[in-house]
Amino acid sequence: MAHDNLRGRYVIAGIGHTAYGKLPGRDTVSLNVEACRHALADAGIGKDVVDGVLVKVPTSAHQFMYGQKVAEALGIQPRVGGAWDQGGAANIQLISYAIMAIDAGQCDVALVCYADNPRSGSRNVYARPRGDDAAYGWFATAAGYGMIHRRHVIEYGTRPEHFGAVAIASRKHGAQNPDAQVRSALTMEQYLQSPWVVDPLRRDDCALVSDGAAAVVVMSAKRAKSLGVAMPVPVLGFGAGQTSWEVPVRKTLTTTEAVKAGATAFAMAGVTPKEVDVAQIYDCFTITVIQTLEDYGFCAKGKGGEFVSGGRIEHGGELPVNTSGGLLSETGMPGMQLVMEGVRQMRGTARLQVPGAKVSLVSGQGGTMHTHNALILGA
Repeated sequence: MAHDNLRGRYVIAGIGHTAYGKLPGRDTVSLNVEACRHALADAGIGKDVVDGVLVKVPTSAHQFMYGQKVAEALGIQPRVGGAWDQGGAANIQLISYAIMAIDAGQCDVALVCYADNPRSGSRNVYARPRGDDAAYGWFATAAGYGMIHRRHVIEYGTRPEHFGAVAIASRKHGAQNPDAQVRSALTMEQYLQSPWVVDPLRRDDCALVSDGAAAVVVMSAKRAKSLGVAMPVPVLGFGAGQTSWEVPVRKTLTTTEAVKAGATAFAMAGVTPKEVDVAQIYDCFTITVIQTLEDYGFCAKGKGGEFVSGGRIEHGGELPVNTSGGLLSETGMPGMQLVMEGVRQMRGTARLQVPGAKVSLVSGQGGTMHTHNALILGA
């Protein structure tokens, strides 16, 4: 079957999440169950119709047979189930897999979920040494992104104020989201004065560390109609890309796998970047947003800093980005919150709703720009 024949035939039927921030005493299984309950309630269906349970493994605490643990806790014996690890790209990848599994007749209704608790538990996975290069000081996730950030500055002259514009937009939006972990706006002066994490990364260039969970329900548009789902959102396209190379051996640090993922998703959806009304771009670091927008084709390579400036990516701008606050303000929980905000924008129920929005783009990214997935939703 040609991939474009999937366009609009499958929907996100329900969304749900827990509180975000510091949630002491909660394990990841219980968080997943709570988010799934909310997603099923949002879709208006019971768990008895669910026969697919696909779970992103918790980043901070990998567990054997984790997908089965979640399914057991939900009281579901799925035909299709399991856990997947692709970092922050995994949630969109699992939504894509759910669609392909349903299309192949392997399941009918799927829950896709993710939970983690690094804020109240252990965040050591983010601080771990990186291979042999740890002997030279390469520790923690921020070190690799710092190298990528620095390379973009060297090659294209990207200025601190450009990165600041990304942080300011996310924080501005998060300040108006009562569910956000950080609900305070940020000025450029505050951004430029924020302390260094790993030079050239300032504190406000970096995502939050958060406990929490989120889930979505995936099914065919036909099935959603038969079940009486009130607000299904059609999936127009999706795409993936990944590199097998670690940062020190890559030929370039200024091009990401968003090039492949975006091209596939846009072709499947039959739309262009100019037709996107609102975007939820994975913002584990501010450089990620700038490079992703370049690689999707919203602007030329090296012009991402200029593109995000002047309020263009703020609500009311040309391309509102991360309208619920993203990883920089809403929650550092990697990725599913972006999908949910994309759904809300297409339903017309977002707190910072983009008037008349018909096309929403969502990105997910894992590792140190190792993996990337793109998702395009329609109204």
